[in-house]
Amino acid sequence: MLNLERLRTLDALARHGSVSAAADGLHVTTSAVSQQMAKLEREVGQPLLAKNGRGVRLTDAGRLLADHAARIISQVELAQSDVEAQRGCAVGELRIGAFPTAMRGLLPQALTALRAAHPELRTRVREQEPEEAMAAVVRGDLDLALAIDWHNKRMPVPADLTRAHLLDDSCDIAVPAGHRLADRDRISLAEFAYDDWISWNEGQFCHEWLVYTLRGTGIEPRIAHIAEEHHTQLAFVEAGLGVCVAPRLGRGPVPAGVRLLPVCDSVRRHVYVVWRADADRRPSIRAAVAALEQAAAAAG
Repeated sequence: MLNLERLRTLDALARHGSVSAAADGLHVTTSAVSQQMAKLEREVGQPLLAKNGRGVRLTDAGRLLADHAARIISQVELAQSDVEAQRGCAVGELRIGAFPTAMRGLLPQALTALRAAHPELRTRVREQEPEEAMAAVVRGDLDLALAIDWHNKRMPVPADLTRAHLLDDSCDIAVPAGHRLADRDRISLAEFAYDDWISWNEGQFCHEWLVYTLRGTGIEPRIAHIAEEHHTQLAFVEAGLGVCVAPRLGRGPVPAGVRLLPVCDSVRRHVYVVWRADADRRPSIRAAVAALEQAAAAAG
């Protein structure tokens, strides 16, 4: 009889395309992936992987078995969801992906509430950008993902995911204490036409939003520095190296040399949680969404 965990390994290889990526998705070592595949090949009596340059590819037999593995795993997940729903208890393991400010601003409170209300539910959290986290939910590597889009630029959500709105997060513009606008009560983005900006990594949704929004106000953005973390961006602002967008969720203490200016045209992020539609009946999913909604209400 074929071993389910080895089929999961084959499925991960088929979805991720490499041993290292499959290992990351399964939270195991590359050696463990190779060992599982060697055992599976012995079980079926034929090669499932072939060398492809410095990597590997699935053989015809590997692709055939991977297709069956995906269906088997999906059926097992549905069975698990039905059994969990019948029992009515949030139990087992729940894997959550979240972007950095949600990790700080929502998850500590939500996970503490979950642990108190559902002691048999184990949570595992991974910090990920929204696009990556949603893709991981689609693949089955995560159960829930926290994601964002902006008031004027929406992020597409795959059709097989369900979403629930958590909160609208207002954002300010962070400027150095000596900036010409530092004493203003409110500002407009158009007033920063000649400022250097500190932005998120190129290609990320938030970076694309910033460029799109500034151009919409007639500004050709001058992106001077790229920094992933908000606290790093604020440190650059304090040093007088530019200005940045500063979301309020999970912001924490602001450096003494930074001033936060509300924006007249109301810059907002929409924060939401997504999960697979076929897992909607799982009590653990419902419990986690409820805990996140409570944490969001407190944060708002």
